[in-house]
Amino acid sequence: MKFYMPVKVFDEQECVKNHAKELCSFGKKALIVTGRHSAFSNGSFDDVAEVLKNSGTDFEVFSDVEENPSTETVFAARDRFMSEGIDHVIGIGGGSPMDAAKAIALVLAHPEYSVDDLYDAAKDPSALPVICIPTTCGTGSEVTGVSVLTRHDKKTKISMVHKVFSALALIDGKYIRNASLSLIANSSIDALSHLLESVLSARADAYVRMPAQFGLREWSKTRDIITGEREASDIDRAFLMRSSALAGMSIAQSGTSLPHALSYPLTYDLGLAHGRAVGFFLPGFLAAAPDPDRDELLHAAGFSGLSEFNMFIHKALGEIAVSEEELNRSFEAVKNNASKMKSASFPVDEKVLGRIVFDTKW
Repeated sequence: MKFYMPVKVFDEQECVKNHAKELCSFGKKALIVTGRHSAFSNGSFDDVAEVLKNSGTDFEVFSDVEENPSTETVFAARDRFMSEGIDHVIGIGGGSPMDAAKAIALVLAHPEYSVDDLYDAAKDPSALPVICIPTTCGTGSEVTGVSVLTRHDKKTKISMVHKVFSALALIDGKYIRNASLSLIANSSIDALSHLLESVLSARADAYVRMPAQFGLREWSKTRDIITGEREASDIDRAFLMRSSALAGMSIAQSGTSLPHALSYPLTYDLGLAHGRAVGFFLPGFLAAAPDPDRDELLHAAGFSGLSEFNMFIHKALGEIAVSEEELNRSFEAVKNNASKMKSASFPVDEKVLGRIVFDTKW
């Protein structure tokens, strides 16, 4: 068994300003990688820019990251900034900007790399230092080495083979203070799926269960917020962000499993938000898991059993309409991938996979 978590994490209110010295310790010129809107409206960009300016650290801004960032976006950033003397990268936002920041840090360190090199394990995985500041409560990308990128040439999402962990993660619940309920729900269901899938992974061990079990307990405190029954307090937002980070620590050890693998075609073909696409397959995945393992996880998350969990998922995500054709694409994509078929902690053959994909009723 092993547990590898090289990220220094600070989780507190006013985190960026409280740890300004560390944030500004990685070099002389930063590239801030973010999306087009949220970082500029939730205060996170302003906090980072103020700290950098006060320290005399120069920076550039790349704010063209789309949802489910593509390899084209990564290389566009490289081409724009490779001659600007960038020596570290700051990712601000949800999983998309943080994943993009990791990939951009890699190709800025290796400007000769092509798209294929992102998926070649023989290539040098070293990257510029990365700092991650999450502004959603779902991906946990701030504490994982994973960068999931859209491959338009393959019409799906694929993780880089290179692991790029951030050197520093600054987590502050205030950045989701004005987030919409749909964003909170989609993000937190993604965090929940990470917690569940990490333990129900073929690679899970006792050290995976450690952050996952605590993460499920932290996550359970926010169930009525996710379904819109109660307004979130600052303490609740801290629970949401913390459970996401703990979920990230869990999947950093064991990886995700079938719900994530099945979700990618739905996201690519239908534009379905990642949390909704993953959540669609969670009921079937848990139904296929061994009873003791499933019940232990559900109880840790505050559910009496699978029936209550299914009702919660449907309430949190609402109606999700997916055609038989789209479901079959997800089914075929995983069925034909031997490593994905072996990713769960329990045996999965074509028949079991079919039940996970087709038997859930929305």
